[in-house]
Amino acid sequence: MYLEIRTPDKSVFSGEVSLVQLPGIDGLFEILEHHAPLVAALQKGRIKCQAQEETLFFNINGGVTEVLNDKVLVLAE
Repeated sequence: MYLEIRTPDKSVFSGEVSLVQLPGIDGLFEILEHHAPLVAALQKGRIKCQAQEETLFFNINGGVTEVLNDKVLVLAE
């Protein structure tokens, strides 16, 4: 699936990933390929994503995410 992480200033990450873990306001949740459509609020925490053979981490101060058609868009603060 395709992941894009954006802040108000720039695009932080864009690329193919197999897993995304996000800090939702009710706790951590994971997104895998073919996930159902979703819109969720995010709290301060760390995004974890598995891209090929490496695990990447991004710290955020909150934001929102949208999952649609195997694309995950994160608008982060």
